[in-house]
Amino acid sequence: MAAAGKLSVSVVAIMVFIVIFSSVSADPDMLQDVCVADLNNAVKMNGFACKAKFSASDFFFAGLAMPMATNNMLGSTVTPANVMQIPGLNTLGVSMARIDFGPGGLNPPHTHPRATEIIFVLYGELDVGFITTANVLVSMTIKQGDVFTFPKGLVHFQINNGKGPAAAIAAFNSQNPGVQAIAATLFAATPPVADSVLSKAFQISYQEVDEIKSKLGGKR
Repeated sequence: MAAAGKLSVSVVAIMVFIVIFSSVSADPDMLQDVCVADLNNAVKMNGFACKAKFSASDFFFAGLAMPMATNNMLGSTVTPANVMQIPGLNTLGVSMARIDFGPGGLNPPHTHPRATEIIFVLYGELDVGFITTANVLVSMTIKQGDVFTFPKGLVHFQINNGKGPAAAIAAFNSQNPGVQAIAATLFAATPPVADSVLSKAFQISYQEVDEIKSKLGGKR
């Protein structure tokens, strides 16, 4: 009987753990039809406070219709369509972006800490890839109409190695996926990451660290 009692206590403890873990790890269900973000509200919370009144324009964005200029250092431009552009996305857990590439254009290695990404090639050809936590590169070439997925939080990139322009539409399972470009995050942070850290991490000289910082707009 004592053994049975200990077993039942163990089972209850495991069940309680499962309930608590599942409730903490999952997003809560919405408690209303919509919660259009009040982007001007000073209240800090996980997401945005709801506007008292909303209209159809809160759910609309035309910014992905046309290609953007790519005459910049990287040869690419990302146009986001997240809760900051579409307040109606607040609490809905989805967003999009358009990525335009000139010939040789690169969307540099970066991560989305809050979302998995899936891209659809509108036109052109892209070499894409992500790196696992075991430092394994998963990459391939994708063309018009193809789809590729980048797992949540993993470093990934896209580059147009073709002679013509390319474009893709990206979708995310977050209203605000966030983005951290690896190079800019490390070499253009404010306040700056110490040269000693970057020099040792990348096995480069202090002079090379300063050169990279100057190119990326970081402080030396």
